[in-house]
Amino acid sequence: MQREPNKETMAKDHSDFKEILSIIERTRENVFRSVNRELISMYLDIGQYVSEKVAAGNWGKSIVQSLSQSIQSHFMGIKGFSPQNIWRMKQFYELYKGNEKLSPLVREISWTNNILIMMAARTDEEREFYLLLSAKNNYSKRELERQISSSLYERTMISAERDQPALFQNTQHALLRDSYVLEFLDIPERHKEKELRRAIIANMRDFILEFGKTFTFVGEEYRIQVGSTDFSIDLLFYNRELSCLVAVELKAGHFKPEHMGQLEFYLEALDRDVKRPDENPSVGLILCTGKDDAVVEYSMSRSMSPALVAAYQLCLPDKALLESKLRELKEFAELEESDEEEN
Repeated sequence: MQREPNKETMAKDHSDFKEILSIIERTRENVFRSVNRELISMYLDIGQYVSEKVAAGNWGKSIVQSLSQSIQSHFMGIKGFSPQNIWRMKQFYELYKGNEKLSPLVREISWTNNILIMMAARTDEEREFYLLLSAKNNYSKRELERQISSSLYERTMISAERDQPALFQNTQHALLRDSYVLEFLDIPERHKEKELRRAIIANMRDFILEFGKTFTFVGEEYRIQVGSTDFSIDLLFYNRELSCLVAVELKAGHFKPEHMGQLEFYLEALDRDVKRPDENPSVGLILCTGKDDAVVEYSMSRSMSPALVAAYQLCLPDKALLESKLRELKEFAELEESDEEEN
């Protein structure tokens, strides 16, 4: 009788064949992406055909209804060709028609996520943001819905308009922002830092979604020793894009200047005693309930540490308010550019 392999043997087998397993995973992913691209291309072609027929005055609701029935009877069991979905294909085609920048991007994400972006985004800039983000992070429908409902685009653009250090940004989105929405924590408005930390640990999957999928959690109350004294960092992460450790200090109150000194101390300890030679210098984030931008600017004016102060809130933001704030910041930036040109 053949014995079943134990867990240690199975783990060793996986380790021995890691390269082969990676090849299979990559191939499966490539096949899925290839099939998805063809599917989106088909929807665009159908959308173009219907759009042209409607524009010529030859087609209306009844013909599209008949088309839907014909497709479903010809291809038994096929899904996704309801009259409503066919009209969406028309809208989808018309939205991206002639847009050489965005047309390739729509083929990189699922039809479901494309529909979410098409329904929610109001500008090409916003569509590009969510298309790139969804493709890069391979978002599920639930994850993308959450990012849209939390106004991630507006929050990220506002953070960028405030001249955040280039270190924290890439071409698609900010790696660290100056505001975070933690509505999933389910804790009262008045809470202690310990409650906040425990809630984040209990909801780490959602926190990583808000914080960024390039972050990997290292530990809570991460212990560092300086001299004969022990200290602990609230949360420690590693960021794959920055190739560095990221220390997060939680403050259940408004930012105070002394918080920056504490964070700088932790970053110095991480760089001296924890950071590996091939990694970049550690960066820090102070996550607090509120901040005075002038106090933050004064506190960081002489700091050499790569750090950021961000405010968090426990409910979904007002999208209209964020849109208004973003417009104000853009208009202010344009005025500054105009003044510089005149001078």
